Amino acid sequence: MRVISHRVLAAALALLCLAPASPNFAQQATGAGTNGAAREPGSLPPSTPSKPTLADFAWLAGRWQGSWGPRVAQQTWSAPKAGVMLGTFQLAEGDKTLVLEVFTLVEGADGIEFRLRHFTPALVAWEKPGPTVLGLASLDPKTARFENPVDGQPKHEIFSRTDADTYVSRSEIIPEKGDIQITEITYHRQFDGPPPRQQKEKKQKPSQ
Repeated sequence: MRVISHRVLAAALALLCLAPASPNFAQQATGAGTNGAAREPGSLPPSTPSKPTLADFAWLAGRWQGSWGPRVAQQTWSAPKAGVMLGTFQLAEGDKTLVLEVFTLVEGADGIEFRLRHFTPALVAWEKPGPTVLGLASLDPKTARFENPVDGQPKHEIFSRTDADTYVSRSEIIPEKGDIQITEITYHRQFDGPPPRQQKEKKQKPSQ
């Protein structure tokens, strides 16, 4: 099996998830004043763009699985609680676990941050100084884009939701030297039983 350096694999595995966002997030409010259009007397003030919250990411709660070449990637997310969503990640190839990851979505005064840290199976941390932190740069109903203001390991994490049970995680690594490295993993929601749609269809199917 090809040996993958901890630095490259850690950056490439900074994976996650997209969120259905409030459609008002990208809109700019037009207010009255020197730069805004004047309002008619008695008219309502223009609406203020809603700020992204963890509720926009609540759909992530549950279990997910994807593949990266011959490797199997598994994620588990908790529901939003007390300003945090907690996630875990395991990457395995055959019967060997290559890396574990703990990550969080944290809602604070400055917005939503995606924090991640990789560990060996013995829980030895790869990122010695601390977790990698990416801030939410943009959010729309289908795509969330996080950006690392410190370095390019990774620089961007982009999550694109395909449907209710599928999303694509794209990691863009920009090293100090060399070409940009891109990793994409498509995740599918995992169910303990048949998907809800199949359960509904089974109930509606007439008996013979």
